[in-house]
Amino acid sequence: MKKPSMIIGKKQIIMTCLTLMLAIAVYINYTAAPPLGGRDSVGVSEKESYGETEFVSAEADPSEENAEDFFAQARLDKMNDRDQAVQTLQSIIGGGDLTEDEMVVNALDAVEVSRLIESEGTIETLIKAQGFEDCVAYLDGETAKVVVRTEGLDKAQAASIKEIILGESEVSVENIRIFEVK
Repeated sequence: MKKPSMIIGKKQIIMTCLTLMLAIAVYINYTAAPPLGGRDSVGVSEKESYGETEFVSAEADPSEENAEDFFAQARLDKMNDRDQAVQTLQSIIGGGDLTEDEMVVNALDAVEVSRLIESEGTIETLIKAQGFEDCVAYLDGETAKVVVRTEGLDKAQAASIKEIILGESEVSVENIRIFEVK
């Protein structure tokens, strides 16, 4: 007699757990984001090199609201991108005729996205703890970009941001970029 096909196997349990972990990471990132506003353009004005970390200064409109709007919009854009990635991974994981190897690769991709989301949140929190008004971190596994709101970033501050990124991610020093929004 043939076994019923409704039996839950190890693969389904693993996939469900990974999807749940990814959903929790997205939810935490969503709830940690501040209220959203409009977005104004920011232009890059100068470039300096602090050691191996590249510092790029971006000057926004002088009003404080424009900088707040920039960070709110940046968080919204980042959250939307992550949500799309999660939906894509969920559809791939739950879809059709996948081999065991493909399911493992997809599960590893889901774990990597979850890890990047968690690292971005930790980096943002630690940078704010250093006394910066606001910041947004972007990680993609190979590069790290951090946008900080400050009136002037000196070499010591840039170095402390770099140390935070190096401590929380596996990004090489030459792939770290720090942007300043005034």
